[in-house]
Amino acid sequence: MDSASALLNANASGLGDGLKQSQVDLLKPISVGDLLTNFAGTSSGYRPAAVAFVLTWIALCWPWLSGQWTIPFDAKAHFQAQIQFLAQALHSQQSPFWTPSVFGGSPQIADPQSLIFSPAILLALLSPSPSFREVDAYILLHLLAGGLALLMHFRDRKWHPAGGVLAAIVFAFGASASWRVQHVGQIASLSYFAIAFWLTSRMLLRNSTINGVLAGCAASQMVIEPDQVALLGSYVLIAMVLAHWMSGGWLAIRSSFVPIMAGGLAGSLIISLPLLWTWLFAEASTRPEVDFVEAAHGSLHPASLLTAFVADLFGARDPSVQFWGPASASWKDKGIYLSQNMGQIYLGALPMLLIIAPGLTRGWVWDKPVRSTTTLLVFMVLFALGWYTPFFQAFYDYLPGVKVFRRPADATFLFGALGAVVSGYVLHRLLTTEKMGSHKRDLLVSACLVGAAVALGLVISSDKGHLTDAWWPSISAVSWFGASILLIGIMLRWRTTTAPLVSVLAVASVVGADLGSNNGINESTALPPKLYDVLRTETRNETVRKLKQLLSQPIGSPRRDRVELLGLGFEWPNAGLVHGFDHTLGYNPLRLADFSEAVGTQDTIAEPNQRKFTPLFPSYRCRLADLLGLRYIASPVPITQIDGALREGDLKLVARTQEGYIYENPRALPRVQFVGGWQLADFDGMKATGRWPDVDPHQVVLLEAEPQGAPPEEALAARAGVTLSRYENTEVEIDVTATQAGFIVLNDIWHPWWRAEVDGVETQILKANVLFRAVQVPVGSHKIKFSFRPVEGALAELRDRVFPQEADEGVPLKPEILEQIIADGPSGRIPLSLPGLSSAARDALNLGKSDRFVEPRPQSSATGTAKAW
Repeated sequence: MDSASALLNANASGLGDGLKQSQVDLLKPISVGDLLTNFAGTSSGYRPAAVAFVLTWIALCWPWLSGQWTIPFDAKAHFQAQIQFLAQALHSQQSPFWTPSVFGGSPQIADPQSLIFSPAILLALLSPSPSFREVDAYILLHLLAGGLALLMHFRDRKWHPAGGVLAAIVFAFGASASWRVQHVGQIASLSYFAIAFWLTSRMLLRNSTINGVLAGCAASQMVIEPDQVALLGSYVLIAMVLAHWMSGGWLAIRSSFVPIMAGGLAGSLIISLPLLWTWLFAEASTRPEVDFVEAAHGSLHPASLLTAFVADLFGARDPSVQFWGPASASWKDKGIYLSQNMGQIYLGALPMLLIIAPGLTRGWVWDKPVRSTTTLLVFMVLFALGWYTPFFQAFYDYLPGVKVFRRPADATFLFGALGAVVSGYVLHRLLTTEKMGSHKRDLLVSACLVGAAVALGLVISSDKGHLTDAWWPSISAVSWFGASILLIGIMLRWRTTTAPLVSVLAVASVVGADLGSNNGINESTALPPKLYDVLRTETRNETVRKLKQLLSQPIGSPRRDRVELLGLGFEWPNAGLVHGFDHTLGYNPLRLADFSEAVGTQDTIAEPNQRKFTPLFPSYRCRLADLLGLRYIASPVPITQIDGALREGDLKLVARTQEGYIYENPRALPRVQFVGGWQLADFDGMKATGRWPDVDPHQVVLLEAEPQGAPPEEALAARAGVTLSRYENTEVEIDVTATQAGFIVLNDIWHPWWRAEVDGVETQILKANVLFRAVQVPVGSHKIKFSFRPVEGALAELRDRVFPQEADEGVPLKPEILEQIIADGPSGRIPLSLPGLSSAARDALNLGKSDRFVEPRPQSSATGTAKAW
């Protein structure tokens, strides 16, 4: 009883000690006033701390908020285009769940970078064409929210507000949060991690069910569009709970069990379906798993740790210095594939100084309140170093989820966040601990470590022939560490007579100036908006205007031509999402493997040499290009420099623009066709060899399995009137009038989540011509509707994976028939003239008996050699 009483009255400063308010705060909610106006905490310091942080955020973000600069690279080439597609879909009353604009078609709802399940959807709802400035503000607001969450964490624990404002600023502008702000998904995950970190801590501190539910919601938002930051953040949250249980024992487990279960349930309800979509997409993608070597190529080089002391040691920020750090030509180590900004981990001089002394020298980083945080900080460093330590192999083999992501250096995001918490706590201890004694040893140790780091950087720079480039960053680093020592001395000298407000303002000013100077705008994080003009809906770009003109078709036309934007620049591959082009390629690490293997896609197509041809797509003069309806190719160089197999007359030059050349493929087929005949084919074999059966695609559709009730395999010249009456992201409607039974072939990518109806009756979508969709239609006039149904499709796919069904050889599984009727013929009667129906097929379709009976043909492989097309 005494021990339990002692536990209940334990100090709430540790992760495992927060039990004393369990009865009072069990169901205590978080009010708006809690977040916005009641930062007072144990003193009046948290309200000015919040104001100081917000003002620092505005000052450091102003270059982007003003519109003078824009966040470049992925933030524009990928995420700006994604938000624009989302906005256009919503404002045109279409679903954004599928896009035809990249890689021949892609399930946006399953793409973790589509931003459908993020707050970006609010921006998309507000504006049909979000500007660069609006999207940049949306990105930067994540950092503001995460910083405020850490301030609340410090307030809850009654730590000094100066430590809170230090943690908030370092979180928002230190390490990768600043240097990799263009990686929008990871910035969002980092922000939600900070919120979930605060709410999880509060849940454990107060044993509050409401806070548990909120923590679960925040954690679900962190992982709903998964990336490696979200994965590592999940491990941190789990470690927080385990540390609480280990510290508090059975009583801690019992008292926190209900809040934790409530949070887990709330989070699971939010993320279950989105994660199922993403998992199924990843399984069908080019990257279901990343092998160890590929993942390890994204390791942080040990030399990059020096940037924690000398911010711009390798010239990543100075445009007058050619970057010479790891992964550059100056290093013999060619085993890492990181951009120059990915190795920057500068937290600021004051945070690093505090972690060293008195954090390490006095053991404060191992205090109970931050012991687990410090341990996780060390883990993040080891994880980021990847194959440069013996630990990453174990991480890769035994930690769930690690095999899915390719860059251990992403742990630098969490290094910044956890480093912010630890350094802020040490500052709290420094400003509140009485009788600390002499600081001479602290100063000596910190001076030695900082001096050693600076000296090592100079030695390495000399060895690489960049000593002159390293002098000024080294001098600047020594100056900032000197200023930080002076600041600590002033705060210690007058801490008993100075209000917390002075400490808060001093820390915000010095750290803000430091990070603004060393982690501020640079060529990796800020470029002129005009460089990305092609991604504006209102662009006057000549190539975009010409393509729109060429692609226009009259209403009802069966044509919907595709384009290929071949190496026009980094900002071009996803331009189709902005301007409505149906692009055969794009920019995304996740692509459907079936399409990629056939067409030859890469992560991006920023340069002409990134176009990789395949056996099935060996040249722009090939059958697959025609079936895709690839009619126009825009290239910065003459097309024969990229495709040496082309002969004169294969493509026609139709325009010359400032960006390059636009060629026409005159053989490109319409998006929708009617054909009378069919033939079996081995699609996997065709992709491997590039050999097509000797058939005419105007007369024969290739199928991988014999369709139910089909006529015999043969080429049939068929005439039909075909109208593409409606084409939207997730709905396609086709009107056909046919003089004989046959197949409607929609040259859109086959995907298991699409469904089809003929005159309102669900029918099976056949995989046709390797990549595309086909449905059987009887003689007469009919309406065919294709609909993308991700919920139904994903659940059916999951069911088939869990409970696989056996099918007769060569015969696909019978689709569920919702009504015992099929489309009527011209006379209004059930068309008994479909040739080749077996009695079993007729019975299945309720067609009754027929005088004509043809036995089902056994499955056979299509043979024949490919002919010129």
